[in-house]
Order: sequence, then C-alpha cells, then structure tokens
Amino acid sequence: MSTATSAPADTPLKRAITGKLLFLFILGDVLGAGIYALVGELAGEVGGAIWVPLAVALVMAMLTASSYAELVTKYPKAGGAAVFAQRAFRRPLVSFLVGFSMLAAGVTSVAGLALAFSGDYLGALLDVPALPAALVFLVLVALLNARGIKDSLRANVVMTVVEVGGLLLVVALAAVVLGRGDGSPGRVLEFSPDHSPVAGILAAAVLAFYSFVGFETSANVAEEAVEPSRTYPRALFGGLAVAGVVYVLVGLAVSTAVAPAQIAGSDGPLLEVVRVADVGLPSWLYSLVALIAVANGALLTAIMCSRLTYGMAAEGLLPPVLARVLPGRRTPWVAIVVTTLVSMALVLSGDLATLAATVVLLLLIVFISTNVAVLVLRKDRVEHRHFRAPTVLPVLGVLASVALLTQQEAGVWLRAAVLLAIGVVLHALTRRISGGASRGPRGTQQRVDLTRSASEGARRP
Repeated sequence: MSTATSAPADTPLKRAITGKLLFLFILGDVLGAGIYALVGELAGEVGGAIWVPLAVALVMAMLTASSYAELVTKYPKAGGAAVFAQRAFRRPLVSFLVGFSMLAAGVTSVAGLALAFSGDYLGALLDVPALPAALVFLVLVALLNARGIKDSLRANVVMTVVEVGGLLLVVALAAVVLGRGDGSPGRVLEFSPDHSPVAGILAAAVLAFYSFVGFETSANVAEEAVEPSRTYPRALFGGLAVAGVVYVLVGLAVSTAVAPAQIAGSDGPLLEVVRVADVGLPSWLYSLVALIAVANGALLTAIMCSRLTYGMAAEGLLPPVLARVLPGRRTPWVAIVVTTLVSMALVLSGDLATLAATVVLLLLIVFISTNVAVLVLRKDRVEHRHFRAPTVLPVLGVLASVALLTQQEAGVWLRAAVLLAIGVVLHALTRRISGGASRGPRGTQQRVDLTRSASEGARRP
C-alpha cells in the first residue's frame, strides 16, 4: 500500500454503502442467473465435471479482481474501467470504447437476465407470455434503481440471503439423493466424450466466467462507498471467494444428483435436482427462489449501468444530460431511463446463452484494458492509502482473458463488433457536437484526468 493517508475527494453522490453492504452487493451480483440458468449449458460442454470450469473461472476472475482492487481504491470514482483507461492511455477513443464495452456488456446482461426471469422458472408460477413479462420486469428494476442506492441495496441484502439459501438447498438435496443410494458421485470426474477434457473445460469456462462477472460492477459504485480504500478489497475478494465455494459445491451437487444429459441445455437446471430429490418441496417454491436470484443480479447490474453512464456523462464522454440526478433521491435518473430502454431493445436480439457469451467477450476486452492500465499507472501516485496487487497477477489476468477470447464463436464476435461499431459512431458524434474535442458539461475542454470531481457534471443543467 502507499504510505499517504489522505482520503479521496468528496462526491455529489451519497456515501451510503458500508463494507458489509458492499460485500453483499458483490456477492449478490455474482450469485445470479449464471449459476441458476447456465448449469445445464456447462453440463452440455464438459459433462459431469461441472465444478472444474467453475473453479477455473474463479481463478481467472480473481486475477482481474486484483487489478480492480488496486485501481478502484486508487481512483474511487464512478466511471470504473473508462476512468482507468483514460488515465493510463490518454486516448479519448480508447477510454470511450472501454467504457462503452462495459456499458454494452451491462445492458446486454440485464437483457439476458430479463429473459432468464421470464423463462422456465417464471413458467412454473405463471402462464404469461415471456416477452411482455421481461419488459415489465425491466420497468420494475428501473423503478427500484431510481429510488436510491440505499433502498436498492436493502433489497439486495434480502435477495442475496434468499439466493444463497437456494443454492445451499440444492447442495442439501443432492446429499439426500446420495444418502439414499440414488446419486452417482463418480460423475463429478467424468468428462464429455464429444471432445478432450481440456477443450471441454475451456469451452465451458467461457460460460462459467459469466457466472462470476458482476464483481466489476462494484467499481462503479465506489464513489458511493464508505472508506472505499479500506472496505473495497475485503468486500471484493471476500465476495468472490464465497461465491466460488458455493458454485463449486453446487457443481458437485448437481453432477451427483442428476445425469448431465438430463439437464444439458435447460435454462431451469436446478429444478431437476428438486424433482429428483422428491422431498415434498414444490417446484414452484424453488422457482420463486431462482426468480429472486435473477432479479437481484438484474438490479445490481442495472445500478452499474446507470452509474457508469452517469460517470462518463459527467466527464464529457457522453451527453451531459445523462449526468442529471434527482434532487431528493440523488440518483442518476436520466441514465436509468436510457439504459433501461436499451435493455428492452436487446431483449428482442437473442437467447440467454448468446447474450451471455456476448457479455463475456465484451468484458474480456474491458479486463485486458484494466489489467494493462494497472501496470501503466504504477508511476502515478495518489495522496491516500490504496491496495497494490503483485505485478504477476495483472499479467496473468491478460493471458487468461486472451485465452477465453480464443474460445468465442464467430457469431458472438460479430455481435460484439457491431456493438463496438455503434460505440465508434457515438464517439464521433460526440466529438462533432462538442466542436471536435471532448468537452465537459459546460463546453469547457475536458481534462485527460477523468478522476476529477464528478460534482461539476452532476450539478450543471
């Protein structure tokens, strides 16, 4: 850590996130639809050894998390990866595309979670059309987001407890199945015969990585955290570690209780464990638990999207209107409305697996940028204490991200390329509107230092 002790500058956003709330924020965001909806996809790729790609993905996530821990505690401002890229590379187009990749991944993820919410789990409770249900769900998430970060995180506490309980219940039910002699523990070491174990693990690790993404969204609420230099690293690594342990246990439990072929391709795979256990637990009750988990992930990702949009707008990378906040609630209401509308449009663009793969590809680009940025910015000193990652970790983070990129299919690359092309167009339009240079909300020349106080952008009309 650095030896300086001064605190970071204040912010117009309300500092309402304690260390415990931040831990639950990260844990709740990671423990979302990835594990509830994609376990079947993992089984289809790797066979019974579902826990292996989950463990691999955890290690890969921890590598990049170390870079986030250093940069977030060094520059605790809304904007996240875009702020880091601008400080490190000092190229407006690069920082814009990094921020836009993060934003595109976020709104795509929210759209995918809306589809997961309106799928098999909701179908076990209500017979309603999936598309209208997904759109209504997004509206409700936006309303809760607009009420304020504290109200949103209070809801997150309840939903996180429910979703962790739901996953531990799956582990307990698998133990029941095994105890009565119906399970098959040997399946946890069986790999799909369709390809080699290494190929299967790498292919499954792409989807498994989606189960861990969410930790990076916490970088965009650091400006609302209490003592982020002290609380953020503990919350980040603690949240990822707890999520990883739970995921591995769930992977072992599912493989033990249910044959991979039985859940391959299912978007409600954990329901199969409930049915096989047959202990009198209604399927609709567990579906409700799964819906709460999906809703929690969507809420926290939506919070990230709106805060990232606000941060970029406050720094002149997006139109300044997006930095407006509600006077009483002090939430970025314009950013919330716009990101919600984009997610609604993306609901029409594909299924959950496709959207998940697109999210991972976009985030891997962001992670490469962040891992490189942490090394470039080592020469930059700040006047407060911050976490410092061992140099080898961001280097390995870059290599791990590149390895996962090589596993993406051509169609996913095409979808991501289209989204990034839209980002380039938006960047060009922003520069044209501002007279050829990125400018702050009042038209003054934007400084390359994106960590200046966002209060100016938030308070200006």
